[in-house]
Amino acid sequence: MDKIVIYDTETTNSTIWGSIIEVGAVVVDKNLKEIGKLNIRGRMPEGEVPSAKALLVNSTSIDLLTKGNYSHYEFLGAVENFFSKAGPAMFMGWSNLNFDRKMFHFNFFKGNRYPYLTHSSPNQEHDGLHIARAAQTLNPETLKTELTEAGNPSLALEALARMQGFDTSQQHTAFHDAYTSLKVLRIIRDKHTDNWDTFLKTATKGSVETLLTTDGVYSIFENVKGRNMMYLACTLHPKHCFHPSYASWGYLWDLRRDPEPFLNLPVNQLRDILKRFSPKALRVLKINKAPVVMSKEYALKQKPYSDLDLATIQKRAKLVRENENFCKNIQIIHREAAEEKAQTKTQEDLLPEETLYEKFVPNKDTALFKTWHSSSWEDKLRLLDKFQDKRCSWFGQKIIYQEAPQILPPDLFKNIKSEIARRILSKNKEKWQTINMAYTEIDYLRDQASNRDDEVELKKLDEINQFIMSIEKKYEFT
Repeated sequence: MDKIVIYDTETTNSTIWGSIIEVGAVVVDKNLKEIGKLNIRGRMPEGEVPSAKALLVNSTSIDLLTKGNYSHYEFLGAVENFFSKAGPAMFMGWSNLNFDRKMFHFNFFKGNRYPYLTHSSPNQEHDGLHIARAAQTLNPETLKTELTEAGNPSLALEALARMQGFDTSQQHTAFHDAYTSLKVLRIIRDKHTDNWDTFLKTATKGSVETLLTTDGVYSIFENVKGRNMMYLACTLHPKHCFHPSYASWGYLWDLRRDPEPFLNLPVNQLRDILKRFSPKALRVLKINKAPVVMSKEYALKQKPYSDLDLATIQKRAKLVRENENFCKNIQIIHREAAEEKAQTKTQEDLLPEETLYEKFVPNKDTALFKTWHSSSWEDKLRLLDKFQDKRCSWFGQKIIYQEAPQILPPDLFKNIKSEIARRILSKNKEKWQTINMAYTEIDYLRDQASNRDDEVELKKLDEINQFIMSIEKKYEFT
């Protein structure tokens, strides 16, 4: 890929119910030379209750939250436009596959925009943290690190910036963190010139799927309880190498384990034995999470694999790969576990905002998005009936309520406002942030700030509290 977009977000909350309010991105060529950038902030959408902790972390004042140049709708449009023009590219951040990508999924989904822009072909997506873990495991001198409380090297971006001697005065602002990620990646590339392209080669689902269904022995990397680990693992039988319920999970066999005693065990016995193994005999590669996969030679240099000769390694891999019934039994074990988990899953009805992964938006509706966004607000209202998916209609109604409420029919305006009030004024512990939850969070943070005699933070919390009160007042008599 000739271009990489290194990006970061700041949000009002760390859950799918929160909103992205800041995006920073640096576009670089394949040599990591800067060729473009984005630094943009938007207002919080109407009808949402922010997390006080999130606002403190990303230094968002109430003025920034409510009086920025871009509304949330305009902000998402500008980001979508920039990302579209930057492509085709590899999108990358720091732990972005665990957080930022998911936030884009749900923010774009709720905004009637295509959710998977950053990793739909021809775009690719990787994670700087995955690359750093692999690089640091191969060579612990790659980056200067400090230790966590558990005594493990920290690859948190803030800690790495500090240890590399970077300026951290603007940390936890989106553009600063995106640029810091770039600077760390430049260090890794310079110290791992021969491996850099290999680090990047699993940035698509297809590349990982091909690897899992092809006969091979590989070095793979995981973070286990804060420790960066490397494993020597082989692929399973190609017909039975994926989780039967979670299509993005592929399995490898850890070659420290001799599979021969287990090949012909019945399912129940095999299940019991696999549960007892520590470290686990089966390693998971998530094909949509850009796992770094290297040549077997790296893990072969480390214990316990260095105690085994290559002929033993190859024999074990062949036994696993060619025993279809054994690999089929592994699939059965995981299917039964998934079915058992599904039976205990809550049966409560899901709200539209949380159904993104439950079913796809019809192609007919995604094709309508561009027309809908380019239309006047009056035409947007009329076009809502054209959406086949009722979720798109609801999101469109809510966007109009937030952006141009004056054009909504009175009954529709009242219904939307009542639904928002029902959610945010709930006295229950909800999945989203409620007014009550916000007050509880603020009280807790006040106690902590008081114990530190942090007058600056206490003043910020007072401002946030006043803002929450204003939201409550607006919706309490709806």
